[in-house]
Amino acid sequence: MQRREFFRKSVRAGIAAGAAFNLGSYNKLWASSSSAAKYDLVAVMGGEPDAMFDLGIQELGGMGTFIQKGQKVLVKPNIGWDVVPELAANTNPGLVKRIIEHCFRAGAKEVYVFDHTCDNWINTYRNSGIENASKSAGAKVVPGNTENYYQEIEIPTAVRLKKAKVHELVLETDVFINVPILKDHNSTRMTACLKNMMGVVWDRGYWHSNNLHQCIADYALFEKKPVLNVVDCYNVMVKHGPQGVSKEDVVTMKSQIITSDWVAGDAAAAKMLGIDPQRIDYITVADKMGLGTMNLESLNIRRLKM
Repeated sequence: MQRREFFRKSVRAGIAAGAAFNLGSYNKLWASSSSAAKYDLVAVMGGEPDAMFDLGIQELGGMGTFIQKGQKVLVKPNIGWDVVPELAANTNPGLVKRIIEHCFRAGAKEVYVFDHTCDNWINTYRNSGIENASKSAGAKVVPGNTENYYQEIEIPTAVRLKKAKVHELVLETDVFINVPILKDHNSTRMTACLKNMMGVVWDRGYWHSNNLHQCIADYALFEKKPVLNVVDCYNVMVKHGPQGVSKEDVVTMKSQIITSDWVAGDAAAAKMLGIDPQRIDYITVADKMGLGTMNLESLNIRRLKM
């Protein structure tokens, strides 16, 4: 499978790092370190979602690399569908909880979680497990179900999406962390980092009727970008996305991708699904627009196996 190829490099180093994780001081995982190696992307395989994030964010210098004390943080998972976590339509709640915990340990004043859901937001927040997980970690979970929460912004350099109505939390928080789940999608073949932004806007019907792939890339021109993208590849819906039908649609990959470059994150995620990133139009468009790189060979990637 393609994920084997993606993780084939540095396997020995990854195993060693995993051993260090199991034996080392837990508190070290929460710390930031100016001497930490600087990677463009970290890919972790073989652990539980929370443990993989612990290890991956450490390789990027800790959450303190991305958050300053006293800042307000938005954590944006995919909470679109009224299904249980095992069906992998929404981001793993354990991963969301762990990210929030890291945010507070890094000194965040407040952490918010929301999504513009496809199904009823009350049922979706509850049955996805994300509402309870987020609140138990101390985050404020807010709705995105009415237009009153959204403010119009302009994207003058966009090709098709010249303006959009964006949730006020995107505009008002200091730091934005994008936490999509990787899965099959009937409109774009896959969804991960870039497409997860359709959950921060109100008027996404315009996107679907005006070159969806271009609109996805256009939105990435907006100045309020995620400082970090954490792609949940633990349980991956490989068919019948984005909602899924049954557990038969899901493959357990026990993997995670962490990067500040959401084009690279999507390119790596495509490979996890066994898809050439060149076949996903919004990835190639975003790459050509200079919004990141899909050329993974040009990046400094840390691959770890737990």
